[in-house]
Amino acid sequence: MKPAVTYESRDRIATITIDRPERLNAINRDVELGLAAAWQRLNEGDDLVAILTGAGDKAFSVGKDLEDPSTPDYRRFVPGFDIAVSKPVIAAVGGWCVGGALTIVQMCDLCVASERARFLYPEAKIGFAGGLIASLAGRMPHKVAMEVMLLGEELSAERAYQVGFVNKLVPHGEHLAAARIYAQRLAANAPMVLSLLKDFVGQVLPKGPMEQASLALRRVESVMDSADRREGMDSFTQKRTPNFLGR
Repeated sequence: MKPAVTYESRDRIATITIDRPERLNAINRDVELGLAAAWQRLNEGDDLVAILTGAGDKAFSVGKDLEDPSTPDYRRFVPGFDIAVSKPVIAAVGGWCVGGALTIVQMCDLCVASERARFLYPEAKIGFAGGLIASLAGRMPHKVAMEVMLLGEELSAERAYQVGFVNKLVPHGEHLAAARIYAQRLAANAPMVLSLLKDFVGQVLPKGPMEQASLALRRVESVMDSADRREGMDSFTQKRTPNFLGR
């Protein structure tokens, strides 16, 4: 069975693709796990920048796969929440970008979109929302973000470009090539500076309550999974002084 998310590395640029075009790249459990693994691979590998896109020309992703009964936990696979990604990520959007997929794109550093791209967050119309979309208000003008979230109506590629959510509009089918040009330019720059600036900007951007909770949970989980925690528990049961190492 083919993977739901593919990772291609070329010239120190990663192309991460949600590869379910037959389902308009809808997000199921396999996509969740695939994206989480891709961000970890990007963090740990030699690639300097990533492009995130969807297979086919109809959709980046239409959000949750309604045939998958599991409840998605977007914190686990959206870059910047539970998985801190220190390298630049460029979204290459062609066609529909719906629901949770919009949450993913909002956390990318740059966005290239086809002129046929359409952004939609319909959760208010269907009675469900996870709350992570609130960070959208820190990435486009407040009232436009509220329009997207509360009305649940389509935002065209042109409007998304006008309000600064999209960096570059290109003819249909050229979004991935245009994103790669951005990626090549980024890969030629100093990685430590890119990482520093991305980190500092992340501290400046407003964060919604779910994003703040996710960041706090990430810190707590790092302590709970640490060698120091295991050392503390072992020293207690062995009735000895612990030797903490700060990791």
